[in-house]
Amino acid sequence: MRRRDFVTLLGGTAVLWPIAAWAQREQTARIGVLMSVGDDPEGQARITAFRQGLQKLGWTEGQNVRIDVRWAAGDAALERKFAAELAALAPDVILATASPTVAALQAVTRTVPIVFAHSVDPVGAGFVDSLARPGGNATGFVLYEYGIAVKWLELLKEIAPNVTRVAVLRDPAIAAGIGQFGAIQSVAPTLVRGAHPR
Repeated sequence: MRRRDFVTLLGGTAVLWPIAAWAQREQTARIGVLMSVGDDPEGQARITAFRQGLQKLGWTEGQNVRIDVRWAAGDAALERKFAAELAALAPDVILATASPTVAALQAVTRTVPIVFAHSVDPVGAGFVDSLARPGGNATGFVLYEYGIAVKWLELLKEIAPNVTRVAVLRDPAIAAGIGQFGAIQSVAPTLVRGAHPR
């Protein structure tokens, strides 16, 4: 049961990777953590919360789990360097805190399980095959689902019917967002139908 709690903490129900090899060895589990933030109060608060969560589930650092943390502080070169370091340690799982850290990790390993804390568009970025069936070695949580933007526009129509123009800002590097952006473009004209430019 403790093994299941450990996996659930790292990625909720999305993570179903067994740590069978660890269980058979009956050794200390090893977790790599690649933080996108720096070793500052915010970063320390996040890693402390992670450690406390593990401890509540019976995973105590120095007893039955070892946690190797690297702080990239938003530096792409450090992300690549630390990703390689962590993969070389062959941990049971690596926690990646954002899309750039996932990308750096997948560039160096396609076998070590990676759980991302949040990603803007993991399918479009190529981290997973789909949200329902991630496949590969990564799974985790989506920070923002593009389809909700259409709902926001529909809500805007209700609360501000005189709005005639809507701007949508998005990262063009995120390929999967293009399909949803097309849906936004198709909804936008209906939002302003009958409205007159000012």
